[in-house]
Amino acid sequence: MLSYKSASEIQKMRIAGLCVWHALQIARLTVRAGITTADIERPIAKFYEDCGAISLFKGYPGKTPFPAVNCISVNEEVVHGIPGKRQLVEGDIVSVDTGCKINGWCGDSAFTFPVGEISDVKKKLLDVTIQTLQLAIDEMTKCRYWHEVAIKMENYVHQNGFTIVETMVGHGIGRKMHEPPQVPNFYCKEGIRRGEDFEIKPGLVIAVEPMINAGIKQVRVLNDHWTIITCDHKPSAHFEHTLAVTESGIKILTGPPQTENEKIDISKYIA
Repeated sequence: MLSYKSASEIQKMRIAGLCVWHALQIARLTVRAGITTADIERPIAKFYEDCGAISLFKGYPGKTPFPAVNCISVNEEVVHGIPGKRQLVEGDIVSVDTGCKINGWCGDSAFTFPVGEISDVKKKLLDVTIQTLQLAIDEMTKCRYWHEVAIKMENYVHQNGFTIVETMVGHGIGRKMHEPPQVPNFYCKEGIRRGEDFEIKPGLVIAVEPMINAGIKQVRVLNDHWTIITCDHKPSAHFEHTLAVTESGIKILTGPPQTENEKIDISKYIA
């Protein structure tokens, strides 16, 4: 069942969201040509440990449990990339998806970073993907049901010549990383028929995460049982925020600090 959160519960989720935002700033300041994806993983894992945060990803069940605190995906890798020896080079794009739990409440967010100077296609891909997420945030204040938002997201992506991954969607979030409802980034007629649409009203907390491909929408899973890549090997981008609907509007729980008290010194985690 879809659960709506109280104002105090949303405030507790903000603590986890802030930790996730700072983790992604560590990634942003770490990403450069010459490092490996494992070099991004290590400082964030240490940061979570120091914050008393529990990783939402490490040990996540599957054919093999996920082995890292971040999903780090490069170029044609859409999501769920396993950090390792892959070295970043100028012109890559790298998506870092991360989440944690603090005091029983979760936060989940993702960002795709350019490595040095990137191609015009990749620049447009990153811009369209982050604007698709922003469009969703804006439209959540105007639309009553999620499918209305999803239609506008889908139209915007297609108007810009890209495609939306349809085999993976966003999700509700709270005490668990994955809670009802499913949150598609496209108009899912079958989901509407199954009664999976939901009302956008105060207390709703969801993770919205458009995954946009430069080429075709079809994807496949690699032999590691986790990494999902585009079937045509063209690049993909991924942006995500944990969002709460409140009486005063949309609160980005994984957004940047709004006060001095929300800031954390991450300088010691940057090599």
